[in-house]
Amino acid sequence: MVIKVFLASSSGSTAIKKKQQDVVGFLEALKVDYTQLDIACNEDNRMWMRQNVPEDRKPTNGIPLPPQIFNEESYCGDYDTFFDAKEDNSVYSFLGLPPPPGSKEAEKADKADIVENGTHAEETNTVGNLDDLIEVPVEERNGNTHREEEKLQQVADEEEEAQDGEEEEITEEETADKEETAEDETPMEEEEAVEEADEAHAEEEEGQDEEEDLEETQEEEAE
Repeated sequence: MVIKVFLASSSGSTAIKKKQQDVVGFLEALKVDYTQLDIACNEDNRMWMRQNVPEDRKPTNGIPLPPQIFNEESYCGDYDTFFDAKEDNSVYSFLGLPPPPGSKEAEKADKADIVENGTHAEETNTVGNLDDLIEVPVEERNGNTHREEEKLQQVADEEEEAQDGEEEEITEEETADKEETAEDETPMEEEEAVEEADEAHAEEEEGQDEEEDLEETQEEEAE
């Protein structure tokens, strides 16, 4: 991109000469590459300048005066707009050029990016995605962690409840088996007791029969 400055080398106006020197001197101080195009000695330059200045930027008489500044074919402005940009530290923006790193305009642009996007312009250019630079708030991170802990605790509680239910079922089954075993053993014990009682009764009857026989034998012998 070439900056074009249209000048009038033989202008009789002291004010115009001073403005032209101001523009050229400032561009040289910034080390901006530019080309001077004289409209006093070259009619083509004069006509091109007049034709390419936008109508809304021309003075009332329709004839723009030098200096007029262009970036290739794009119109930048006249001396007044150049002066305003210089006072506002935005000459590079006025010229349509990127400000060099470390310049006041670059620092100003960085601050504007920080205010607008919440991050540094260099970080944005390096990463290329502002979403990656947005830090998740601590509260949100803690909230996610808390929800995960609640889920884990809920799963653990469900597993514990399931395990307790299985243990209760096993205990109930064991109790039922013991009760059934006790019920089975009780009739057997009763039957054994009855048999023992019958045997004892039979032995008593046998003992009484033997005594009666013995008494009869003694009576017979006595007679």
